[in-house]
Amino acid sequence: MLPEKFMERMQIMLGEEYPAFMKSCAEKEVHSLRFNPGKGERKDFLGKSPFALRPVPWEKNGFYFQETDRPGKHPWHEAGVYYMQEASAMAPAGYLAVKPGERVMDLCAAPGGKSTQLGAALQGKGILVCNEIHPVRAKALSENVERMGISNAVVTNEPPGRLAERFIAWFDAILVDAPCSGEGMFRKKEGAIAEWSEQNVELCAARQDEILDEAAKMLAPGGRLVYSTCTFAPQENEGSVSRFLSRHPDFFLEETEKWPGMETGRRDWADWGLGEKADDRPGGEAAAYPLERTVRLWPHKLAGEGHFAAVIRREGCPGRVGGTEERGSLSLSKHLSREKEPFGGEGGAVMREAAKAWETFAEQNLEVPFNGKLQLYGEQLYLTPYGLPSLAGIRVLRPGLHLGSVRKGRFEPAHALALAVRPGQVRRVYPLPDERTAKDWIAGLGLPAEGENGWYLVTADGYGLGWGKLAGGMLKNHYPKGLRKNL
Repeated sequence: MLPEKFMERMQIMLGEEYPAFMKSCAEKEVHSLRFNPGKGERKDFLGKSPFALRPVPWEKNGFYFQETDRPGKHPWHEAGVYYMQEASAMAPAGYLAVKPGERVMDLCAAPGGKSTQLGAALQGKGILVCNEIHPVRAKALSENVERMGISNAVVTNEPPGRLAERFIAWFDAILVDAPCSGEGMFRKKEGAIAEWSEQNVELCAARQDEILDEAAKMLAPGGRLVYSTCTFAPQENEGSVSRFLSRHPDFFLEETEKWPGMETGRRDWADWGLGEKADDRPGGEAAAYPLERTVRLWPHKLAGEGHFAAVIRREGCPGRVGGTEERGSLSLSKHLSREKEPFGGEGGAVMREAAKAWETFAEQNLEVPFNGKLQLYGEQLYLTPYGLPSLAGIRVLRPGLHLGSVRKGRFEPAHALALAVRPGQVRRVYPLPDERTAKDWIAGLGLPAEGENGWYLVTADGYGLGWGKLAGGMLKNHYPKGLRKNL
């Protein structure tokens, strides 16, 4: 049962469309996934896909699938070949229009669908900071960033205000997929119905104001900000945007491309439920803002859940205010960390030993160099993006690409590294013969094998699943114990 007050408001908002909307609320949700171009070519994925797919109009890598396909139980899911993502939720990251080399933030990032979409757009170039304030959700975010092979992402676990102190006018693009009342997810998540109230809508709107103000501090002149929610509530959509613009006159709304079934936002909804007249508010009438440039996704008009998005730009000429990024290939130990970092980075002889172990492994096993700065945290070696400010004092779950562990001068590659490379980038590859064997590998089983001893990238249909080490006629399974499962 939908909340009575919610239905009353929706009837006023939609008028004659209300019956069609209510009918859509009773229908089954549609299912979709987004292919990860970091794993290979789209045409190859479509050519060998075992699923019945049809395209999502607004996302070139998005596809609807049939419920009977169950791609979440396929080995490709564990290899990060795709992300199970609701179709409407694919729109906001697309509107941010990220380009390789940019500095990008996903401020409210868990569980990671939009972050990994932004990471794919960066193509391994630039910096992606993914933040989530809730520790448990931040852990899930970090795991999904790893699974999708995003090599230039940093995952943080902080309130937006803490990050705004560190990244002043630093990002080229910021996504704020704000915490909201979740009305657009009612047919997908029953818990959202139980949690709904008019008071919660107002609380969410106030929290969105705070988050947007912190995001504004971090956006560079000329930068882009996409604000999105998965709710229908005007207070959290047109209202949040108009209030933000009234507080920040150096920001303005940009036009948004709209696909069939998408609708424009409404100026007359900007002050819904505020209990005050628009012309009494600071900054003038809300109707002065071109809110028709925002976009609404309605479940009775397209194949997806309810969503809202607005593209907001900061005035000024785009330009870097945070200094020049270092660039180059990581192959020599001159790129060493001697600064204290959040995980207790070490310098000196310990760092040099770790760098040497990594270089030896890379020379023997990899065909391509990696760009970044080596950071050692205990026994764990990471590659952080060049140009990243010091994160000392910031809670960091993932400071970049986890390369592996160094113990007594020996290097053991991390699962994250296997998911960040393609078969052509590794010296030795062991292709698993079929889906059943791939599932056994994910469950932790080893295999009898012949060939040169050493590390192998184990693959399923050409997609990396993890590391195996061949010795004595057996390929030892190095799939992390915490990730092993029976599919």
